[in-house]
Amino acid sequence: MKLKTALLGAAAGLALAPAAFAERGADGHVNIIYWQAPSILNPYLSSGTKDIESASLVIEPLGRYDEKGNLVPYLAEEIPTVGNGGVSEDLTSITWKLKSGLLWSDGSPVTSADVVFTAEYCMHPEGGCAQLAKFDGVDKVEAMDDLTVKVTFKEPKPNPYGPFMGGQSPILQKAQFENCLGAKAPECTDANFGPIGTGPFHVVEFKPNDVIQMEANPNYRDPAKPAFATLTFKGGGDAAAAGRAVLETGEFDYAWNLQLAPDVLAGMAAAGKGEALSAFGTLVERIEMNMTDPSPDLPEGERATAKHPHPFLSDLRVRKALSMAIDRNLLVEVGYGQAGRPTCNLVPAPELYASDNTDCIAQDVEGAKALLEEAGWTDTDGDGVRDKDGKKLHILYQTSTNAVRQDFQALIKQWWSEIGVETELKNIDASVYFGGDPGSPDTFQKFYADVEMYANNFDGTDPEPYLGQYGCDKAPTPEKQWQGENINRYCDPAYDELLAELGRTGDLEKRGEIAKRLNDMLTKDSYTVVALVDRGRVSARSNTLGGVILNTWDSELWNAADWYRMK
Repeated sequence: MKLKTALLGAAAGLALAPAAFAERGADGHVNIIYWQAPSILNPYLSSGTKDIESASLVIEPLGRYDEKGNLVPYLAEEIPTVGNGGVSEDLTSITWKLKSGLLWSDGSPVTSADVVFTAEYCMHPEGGCAQLAKFDGVDKVEAMDDLTVKVTFKEPKPNPYGPFMGGQSPILQKAQFENCLGAKAPECTDANFGPIGTGPFHVVEFKPNDVIQMEANPNYRDPAKPAFATLTFKGGGDAAAAGRAVLETGEFDYAWNLQLAPDVLAGMAAAGKGEALSAFGTLVERIEMNMTDPSPDLPEGERATAKHPHPFLSDLRVRKALSMAIDRNLLVEVGYGQAGRPTCNLVPAPELYASDNTDCIAQDVEGAKALLEEAGWTDTDGDGVRDKDGKKLHILYQTSTNAVRQDFQALIKQWWSEIGVETELKNIDASVYFGGDPGSPDTFQKFYADVEMYANNFDGTDPEPYLGQYGCDKAPTPEKQWQGENINRYCDPAYDELLAELGRTGDLEKRGEIAKRLNDMLTKDSYTVVALVDRGRVSARSNTLGGVILNTWDSELWNAADWYRMK
């Protein structure tokens, strides 16, 4: 099988850059700024990138993906493959071996029991795990001995690297979280805000939606790392302020996700305090169409759930018309310049999995109008807004607060007005929007709007878990504390069936074909996901911060243990 060849070579990762320091903490303090402030440090309770990445400084997976997408071991001795016997010949199991002598930051030993518990935690039926797609197809997770864990799948699993790989699936300490299973998970504030970890830093103080103070983990496995004794992780503000803090004033050492117009970014970089870093991966800015009714007139608990289909977005013609009205080339020009590319696809890379669908690129306002006419939406009173059965075609369009996103909202509102759609704009602080608080009405998971815009990506180079997020069973619901990855509540048994086929398929070319078809079902066929821009990841580092390697396939902070102060 071609898959076995791939698995044989999967462990060949890039060696990390040699350390430029010899004593833990010798380089003092480092400042990181994310303009989307973390609200929790548990990736299993939030799919927000800012939460996953801040947590990655503290809690780690068994393996990660390097900047080239190679699998590299972290807590594991090596990446299991068919060749080294870690993946069974029939592809029904993967066996991980922990490095010996690993300690949690509190000094207690890391064992296989922690890994088994992590699976139990995420797979708990009442837990609402935000990363449940990582565990699709898992039958059981067993501790074979103190350092060995075996994951058995219900059927052959050609891509066995879902559980415990990448920043989205780190290991939790059983002793800290064992009373936090199921519905109790969101209630464990101390654990969720200050997880005990194996990473280069541990939490000293966490002020949600504001700042995290960290210190070097005294029990980190490399006695010479990290170079920094303390770390401040500042959240909030906006992308422009974050960019200025690194590139112009030098107040901070690293700024993430500089979602800024290209001329603005160039002006900041001219100050000479730092440099912008960029790379393309799988980050797609998109609009999700709500397939359920978010009306506040519905009883709480039924709003934005499958009990009530959306009154007009359930019509494919309406969704497609909204997509056709958008000029993606102009969005790229206004928002990203060379750091963006127009796209119709949820999965834009790697090439093996990227659909050739370009149908949406050319704006077609007249075609959009015709589709709405066909769907029965006409302007009966001449006010410029289409109506049907006494209801106006009115859309609540929400996203996070960010200058580029508000520019996009304004442009899209104008284009939609040209086809007779009335649009109400709403922007929400990113810390709230991506926070995952089950009590908040404004999270992107709860989706109390008709359409919403955001971007995210997936760990590694295989999109199976990412595409798996749109399975019928992954929709956020009140019963799961509004956690779940299927944000738009798309549900198609044919999609689920094809997704299951992807999970069974070993031939790489066939996997690529299936993944492209799944992508097209979400985008080209159903328009439940309206892709806009394939975004290059743009961040910035100060001129004095060494060791930074921008990674689009995992957490950007994946190698923070190797950062150091350049003299």
